[in-house]
Amino acid sequence: MAARTITPPKNFETTAWRWMRYSGVLLIPLVWIHVLIQDILVGVHAIDLDYVVMRWSMLGWQIYDILLLAFAFAHGMNGLRQVANDFIHDAKAQKTVSTVIFILWLVVSIIGAVAIIASASKHLAAL
Repeated sequence: MAARTITPPKNFETTAWRWMRYSGVLLIPLVWIHVLIQDILVGVHAIDLDYVVMRWSMLGWQIYDILLLAFAFAHGMNGLRQVANDFIHDAKAQKTVSTVIFILWLVVSIIGAVAIIASASKHLAAL
């Protein structure tokens, strides 16, 4: 018996499904490395504004924390979208809610990225 090949449709749901799998693979090490460094090696008792400024003064940590924020928030927002789709059955309303959730994710992720970059720049300039 030959295996059959299924081509998934190229739509928003397929893209969201793939994004969750790809970003999830990246999110797992991002989170565990964050926990290892912040909670175990540094210790939460030693994290203060000076430590955060020092950490965010390095481009690598800025990118790391921006990716961690964006991927974690994307997973939460996609979960919210799935729950909303369980209760909203009209296709147009589902699309509207999905679009609003995506825009909210994008805006919050951009605000977070700007905050990470700007706070490090501002505090370094003050030194």
